[in-house]
Amino acid sequence: MNAITIVIASMCILMIAYRLYGTFMAVKVLKLDDSKPTPAHVLQDGKDYVPTNRWVTFGHHFAAIAAAGPLVGPILAAQFGYLPGLLWLLIGAVIGGAVHDAVVLFASMRKNGQSLSEVAKQELGPVAGFCTGLAMLFIITITMAGLSMVVLHALEKNPWGTFAVGMTIPIAMAVGLYHKKTGNLKAASTVGFTLIMVAVFSGPYIQNTALGDFLTLDIKTLAFALPMYAFFAAALPVWLLLAPRDYLSSFMKIGVFIALIIGVFIINPAIPFPAVTEFVHGGGPILAGPVWPFISITIACGAISGFHAFVGSGTTPKMLDRWSDIKVVGFGAMLVECLVGVMALIAATALHPGDYFAINSTPEVFRTLGMDVVNLPQLSQEIGINLEGRTGGAVTLAVGMTYIFTEIPWFSNMASYFFQFVIMFEAVFILTAIDAGTRVARYLIQDFFGEFYKPLKKVDWLPGSIFASLLACFMWGYLLVSGDIGSIWALFGVSNQLMASIGLIVGATVILKIADKRWYMLTCLVPLAYLYVTVNYAGYWMVKNVYLNPEAAGYSVLNSALSIIMLVLGLIILVTAIKKWRELLEAPPSDLRIDAG
Repeated sequence: MNAITIVIASMCILMIAYRLYGTFMAVKVLKLDDSKPTPAHVLQDGKDYVPTNRWVTFGHHFAAIAAAGPLVGPILAAQFGYLPGLLWLLIGAVIGGAVHDAVVLFASMRKNGQSLSEVAKQELGPVAGFCTGLAMLFIITITMAGLSMVVLHALEKNPWGTFAVGMTIPIAMAVGLYHKKTGNLKAASTVGFTLIMVAVFSGPYIQNTALGDFLTLDIKTLAFALPMYAFFAAALPVWLLLAPRDYLSSFMKIGVFIALIIGVFIINPAIPFPAVTEFVHGGGPILAGPVWPFISITIACGAISGFHAFVGSGTTPKMLDRWSDIKVVGFGAMLVECLVGVMALIAATALHPGDYFAINSTPEVFRTLGMDVVNLPQLSQEIGINLEGRTGGAVTLAVGMTYIFTEIPWFSNMASYFFQFVIMFEAVFILTAIDAGTRVARYLIQDFFGEFYKPLKKVDWLPGSIFASLLACFMWGYLLVSGDIGSIWALFGVSNQLMASIGLIVGATVILKIADKRWYMLTCLVPLAYLYVTVNYAGYWMVKNVYLNPEAAGYSVLNSALSIIMLVLGLIILVTAIKKWRELLEAPPSDLRIDAG
């Protein structure tokens, strides 16, 4: 199998799906009507509710949803071969992810851009609303731990990478200050990107120096440093760090993947990975479980992701200028993210299987696999660090992309620079998600505990903000320090896909109320049926075989308790929804149209 074949076929499938299924969802199912004003117009305040050009909104939405998930999930799932991941990415994104994102965005806009928990409360009742809010708090906490875990092994004892990533903090702050003072976005962007490139190319000169020794950090130090950083980043004004970093990283993400697509077309690397590996039945060195259900919880972002519901019922519904923009922003951005996932899968499977498993397994485990490395010693020498045992996915993506880029004669001697740039590129995106995610967790904590202590609901109350930020950082920081990538990423996958199930439940309820034909709700029920069964079986499997198994590497009573609580919350929401669906199905269609209006 050649990479070009996969890229061309995937792009054709996604474009056809957007043209046909996306139009069907927009015109027939959701009945998007541009004659009605959107919440951005009705509640326009110049701050949160701002009518925005569809392509600007697309860029914001895509940058927010496409964090580390579509990069890391496909790489970890390559353990099963390239075919299971490719099929799930394409089928999951078209049938599930794009529908989920569009209907959640639509449902939030119908309620003036309110969060999914508030929408669930109004559509399904207070019990479902409470359970949704609690589930969102659990899920955002676990998401932060899962994303942070990816950074650890990439920066472990890597002073060059740590320096480049660390420098993005003052660079982003400088860009934010300059833009706020002058209003010159073009100059700020140019200077910011130039300084980032200088930081990457300065990396070799700080190695073997006092600064390099100071930045040579182990896993435990990094695991404590990330939550500490997140606390301060979440407390800073958005314009000072979060917004400029988000903006600069969007340029990098788009640019890097355009470059990767061009590189694939120039080199057309063969895919040495088998379509299906021996680990599809379980027992793999990266993910212990079988290909089903673990392919669908390992690859979340890129196929279908509940994390998108935080964005689709957060900032984006307050920005859309027209209702028809939901097709471009909700449905379309998900399909573009799917393509990012496909490219990440290609970068991983372009490596020889022995090299891939040597990176993603501990040396002790790799010796039991009976595999030999092929290109890894040479790549380690060219890059300048030992690549074996750097689990987590980030290093694999960097090595795979470096391997493809350095096959181009002009770049054959730049392996170390490509590797560190990709590491920085991944880490910046992850840190951006950690900034935003910790801030969201802080709001959720204040909103949830504010029901018991009213002053906490005031987001501008400094003691409450500090308390909520500390609690959020402590919760996901504890999971980060105590977990490993296999158990944490599986916990993230289960919680994330449970959130997607909740989004589809709310979406199905809204469609049942507004659609001309009641069977249109199958657009949500079909992916919901698959995803809900998958999530519950995966959660049961992890609790039984890992979290409550003292002999397993991921043994954790806490992770077991979190999994059980989330699955129970999901069950309560589903049971509440089924009761609501029965009421709606028994009601005359005319009553539903009045309610929808």
